[in-house]
Amino acid sequence: MHSLHDVSCITGTLDGVTDTRWLDEDEQRAWRAYLRMQAQLTARLGRQLQADAGLSLADYEVLVQLTDAADGRLRPFELQRCLQWEQSRLSHHLARMQRRGLVERQECPEDARGAFVAITEAGRAAIETAAPGHVATVRRLFLDHLGRDQLRTLEQLADQVTAGIDADG
Repeated sequence: MHSLHDVSCITGTLDGVTDTRWLDEDEQRAWRAYLRMQAQLTARLGRQLQADAGLSLADYEVLVQLTDAADGRLRPFELQRCLQWEQSRLSHHLARMQRRGLVERQECPEDARGAFVAITEAGRAAIETAAPGHVATVRRLFLDHLGRDQLRTLEQLADQVTAGIDADG
């Protein structure tokens, strides 16, 4: 029997699974190349942020969303939607960031049970320290290897896949 990782040579059924559209060799190579690229970029960006600014990639993602918000704050459900995180992950991560003084909880006057997550001055200083090195690393590891036409194609491909994910629910 073949392993699930060796899908290029599987035809027919596997443990009673039928009608599975296994990846052909081209699809498998493309998928694995994407996974390798994504894993390497995530690891390197995470190491750079930690070394340069003492932030995790997750910290940086939260701070980016908050700095992009007009008043530097979002409702937790908005942040959860932007980051595509599970509620428990967001809650635990925000608690750690709050203990470090990067974010704070603010009451919502319109909703007595609701709250905002807001960036603090320390959080703003942290992202301002981290951003130049992060952008330089993104350029060096990713953007500098692609031409303008390739960037446009990548954007179109990402938008197409994202639209398919959104349509799938």
